[in-house]
Amino acid sequence: MLLDVDDSQLVLVDYQARLMPSIHESQLVLANALRLARLAQLMEVPVWGTEENPAALGENAPELRALCRKTLAKMHFSAVADGLGELLRPAPRQQQGGNARSLPKHLQKAQPQPGEGRNTVVIAGCEAHVCLLQTALDLLDEEFDVWVVTDACSSQSERNRDAAFDRLAGAGAELVTTQMVAFEWLRTADHPSFREVLALIK
Repeated sequence: MLLDVDDSQLVLVDYQARLMPSIHESQLVLANALRLARLAQLMEVPVWGTEENPAALGENAPELRALCRKTLAKMHFSAVADGLGELLRPAPRQQQGGNARSLPKHLQKAQPQPGEGRNTVVIAGCEAHVCLLQTALDLLDEEFDVWVVTDACSSQSERNRDAAFDRLAGAGAELVTTQMVAFEWLRTADHPSFREVLALIK
């Protein structure tokens, strides 16, 4: 089973100013998160961010924030508890009452939402064993297909990070790397974005 770019959304969890200095391999992890976000933009994949208690931990890195359609502030460790599921799978718009012909043209047909119809969540973040883990497990419970990008995830210790990966794999998440995501979204060297993607991941 390969990733399908047309079914994918990207979620980047808690790359926050006061958290990142204590994260193992933080510079590499943040660099890969930025690569993922830029890849997603090139491939027209919706990108969402989360921030845990931003008043205490600060905001995500500004360059990462700028690449997200929305950044969800949260207090629960799982972003699903604070509304991530609704961003990823928005409720269908209610049909307007009355005669459809009397409505303005833009109201006659519901406009698709950014995440509508996309059931695969590619996710990465910090700390892997807390906010990333709990968010990913809740997304699995919500029947999303969850793909965890291991080289864009970390914790303060390798032991906690690796324990999170073991648990996520056991729960049914797919474990991948940034390059796996890039090449599976592309599928072919004939893709019009191939050269740009190659430049991003080298």
